Amino acid sequence: MKYRSIFLSDIHLGTPGCQAELLLDFLTKHEAETYYLVGDIVDAWRIRRKGFLWPQAHNDVVQALLAKAHDGAEIYLIPGNHDEFLRSYLGTHFGGIEVVNTADFTSADGRRYLVTHGDQFDSIVVNAKWLAHLGDRAYDFILWLNTRINRLRHLWGGQYWSLSKWAKHQVKQAVNFISEYENVLTAEARRGGYDGVICGHIHSAAIRDMDSITYVNTGDWVESCTAVVELEDGRLSLIDWEISARLSRHRDRTRRARRKEKQLENV
Repeated sequence: MKYRSIFLSDIHLGTPGCQAELLLDFLTKHEAETYYLVGDIVDAWRIRRKGFLWPQAHNDVVQALLAKAHDGAEIYLIPGNHDEFLRSYLGTHFGGIEVVNTADFTSADGRRYLVTHGDQFDSIVVNAKWLAHLGDRAYDFILWLNTRINRLRHLWGGQYWSLSKWAKHQVKQAVNFISEYENVLTAEARRGGYDGVICGHIHSAAIRDMDSITYVNTGDWVESCTAVVELEDGRLSLIDWEISARLSRHRDRTRRARRKEKQLENV
């Protein structure tokens, strides 16, 4: 598929939770004129804490993005809190990928969007970074536990289930935090005269209208495996690639089963 723009965030390369293979599959099957990498592309927090982890699939993601830049796509990288070291390189180009603090995106239908990772509007990250690091360690544990739960589910044919996503919907404080985050981001967009805001950071994908301001969160590539794409008419659409890939595998299995049935009928 070819789009005008593709927005990706919270890939967290360098961590065990990064779904690099699914992202590679997505990048192979989707093209765009412009790519926005909306923060936390590389997880320097995890790398510094646990040592260097860089599987081949993570390197392949970087190479795929560099190849798209080489082929003429515009790619902007907006640092987040996990790759904040890149904020020392604003204006620098790495293989055709430009590092910028924020981006001013205008869609094909003339709507203006502020593109920012969003950590600057998270009071915990700004005012209590130690607590943010503690929360990151807790999140790592949840992902570790989630991997083991899903291995057990796989034994009886269960589909992937996200413990973290379930917890966010169950814990009232987490729901309130997400709601407040959305309100703060849309208020910032309104102050800047934008029609909407495109962000990441909280790993909660969404596209919704909030009092005439369009709030867009690209989600992540640790659990939800989501991206936001701009269609030719300027509309923004959310793609859940984990679900799409699962449906594609189901269709492939169904087709193979039908071919096998026909072969048996012809015996």
